[in-house]
Amino acid sequence: MSVDREYLSLSLTKVFNDIGVNEGGVLKRRRSQLLSESVQTIACRTIGTNATVFNLGSQSEGATTIGLTSDKDTLFCYHSHNIIQDWSEWEYGKENYLMIQDENTTPGYCFLQLLRPDEPLPMPVIPFGDNETVGCLGGRMLLKNSMIDFGILQGSRHGPSIALQGKYTMLDKDVVIALLCNSWPQSASGWLERQGLGEWPTHEMRRSAARTGCFVVPTGSKVSLYPELEWRISTSLAERCLMFDLNITQIRCYVLLKMILKSFLNPRGEINVSSFMCKTVLLHCIESTDSSTWKENNLFTCLTYCLLELHSCVQNDHLSHFIIHENNLMAGQFTDETRQLLSKNISDFMESDGQMLLRIDIDDLGRRLQVQLNLVPQRAYNFQSSFKMCDSLSAIQYINLAYEISLHYKNVLKHVHLFNDTGVSTLRQYTENLISYSVNGQRLEKAAFKIFAPFLYTTYGTVLASSSIGKGNQVSPEALVWLSAGFNSDNSSSRLKLASVVYSTGDLNKAEQILRQTEHHYYSHPVLPICACWEHAVRVVTDDFGRVCTEQNEDCIKDITAFCVRFIPQEIYCVPQELQYEMYRSTHDGMFHRGPFDCWMDWAVVDPLPFLYFLQYKAYSRLRRQREKQHALDNLSKTIEMDKRIKYLWHKETALNLLGQCQEQEERHQEALECYIRSLQVRARNNVASIHICKLLSRLLNQKTV
Repeated sequence: MSVDREYLSLSLTKVFNDIGVNEGGVLKRRRSQLLSESVQTIACRTIGTNATVFNLGSQSEGATTIGLTSDKDTLFCYHSHNIIQDWSEWEYGKENYLMIQDENTTPGYCFLQLLRPDEPLPMPVIPFGDNETVGCLGGRMLLKNSMIDFGILQGSRHGPSIALQGKYTMLDKDVVIALLCNSWPQSASGWLERQGLGEWPTHEMRRSAARTGCFVVPTGSKVSLYPELEWRISTSLAERCLMFDLNITQIRCYVLLKMILKSFLNPRGEINVSSFMCKTVLLHCIESTDSSTWKENNLFTCLTYCLLELHSCVQNDHLSHFIIHENNLMAGQFTDETRQLLSKNISDFMESDGQMLLRIDIDDLGRRLQVQLNLVPQRAYNFQSSFKMCDSLSAIQYINLAYEISLHYKNVLKHVHLFNDTGVSTLRQYTENLISYSVNGQRLEKAAFKIFAPFLYTTYGTVLASSSIGKGNQVSPEALVWLSAGFNSDNSSSRLKLASVVYSTGDLNKAEQILRQTEHHYYSHPVLPICACWEHAVRVVTDDFGRVCTEQNEDCIKDITAFCVRFIPQEIYCVPQELQYEMYRSTHDGMFHRGPFDCWMDWAVVDPLPFLYFLQYKAYSRLRRQREKQHALDNLSKTIEMDKRIKYLWHKETALNLLGQCQEQEERHQEALECYIRSLQVRARNNVASIHICKLLSRLLNQKTV
């Protein structure tokens, strides 16, 4: 293939625009990831954990595609430790650690020396002080990086991170535990004054990046003499600021580098050259070239320049960290054989003069490029249109954001559940924490608060209502205020909890009205059920759902997602008796078949649509409106049967248990038994259906005896 480089660059630009690597797609990715990290931080602060969460890497930078399936890099920064570089930064009563870089540390790494909390002095060396978290070296007590291992619940550790495998459409996640140093690393002070040919980054950008401080993450260098004592210095927040400043051509060049990496340099999944190395090469190239170079019609030339730089780094076994220049990212990474193979593969790609781009399968880039270059006719391949690709990208961003909201809302509920005897006061404290954080938060944090807070408001209102009903009192005006504040948390879950509260007070007409309005609201939008109780496949989204995600901002989540309805034990008096059984699903044997995140099995949790029709059935039964009651029962049954074709019930066993109890109330004992048996087929253990079967059989036997 012999193609003019400008023509090839413009063709690549069109392909990238079609697969969503454009200004709009990049900005939507970034905002959803920043909102996600704010939601996670809010959830931590709500339960009193002094931590900040950061989503870093390609997902938050917007420098990825659907086909690249980039990991989600999440950094948890705990503020209980005060990492200092100067004695003036020492704080009384804190866990203070002095960052040390000397002849024993690898460039880009440090030791953390323990300091006394009562005065700015080193912690004295304790005889036999070496243990799992502390080591001694050169008369100093040093913190070991193995402290992270004490917090691992699941997943495997890779360097500083815990790798959690995402299932189905959820992203794989690398979780890093980090400690914050508020001051800029001394080893990176030279970067603040460095200036390349392209006059990028500007001095103002460098000073702004320096204000982010740095992290220390628990991993040592591969070439260190003391790997268990070293901590890597991370300037990831500064790097994210730099990535946010790149233009779309530079972002596309980075994406292309990663596609080449995955297709030709690391084709079998082995990690030889990392995406972070590619990013570092890109930043060096941008710094050392004129800014006018990075234009759409010059994309392929920019790519070639980056590959030449990468090739040189591999051959010399040296790639300087962009900010901490003395840190060689390739030190100890490659064997001679691997280095030679990488060098050959990069050379082969460059010598192909773009031909090998046609072989990239990721996101159909090669085939799309063939069409753009008129090498094959448009009809040769059946690609998803750029509009549908855009809709898919937007949908994925909002589905993942909604999943994070559900997941961290579950975590808050778990902590409320732990304080069973003080549920009201605990929730009051959590609500105060949440509101206090939002008042002092930045604009993005306020946006995250707006979409997360209503779930907690609803739970607080329901717990207050349950406490009143349990004591035989009327639901307090305060409870109704909180329930009203949480009414629009999502499409239906909070509305259904309000309906359940009203039903439990005996106000059947009001409950029926809320249920009717909720049903209308549900079917007025392209709704996707969301559940983070357990990992499962996400239903294929409709075209309408994707279109709404593209056209609207994150506020649309409130209309187009329906979270599962969760009741913790402190809400039990607002839960219909038939659903209360779900709080007792786990037998002694069943407890051995639960995972560390299965706290929801001690709650009453149900999908919104089955719960809607179940509540309608109960309300119409007590109102003696036979026709509407039967219609609601038919809808409940149809909803469960529809799940065979379109998977969207994540608590199907609970829906079947509710249907079975309705059938019992209709004296249809055989149908009820079939429901319970089907329920056990869905979830064999930790399922209250076994109790329902025993009760039903006992009842039938007693009737025969009589």
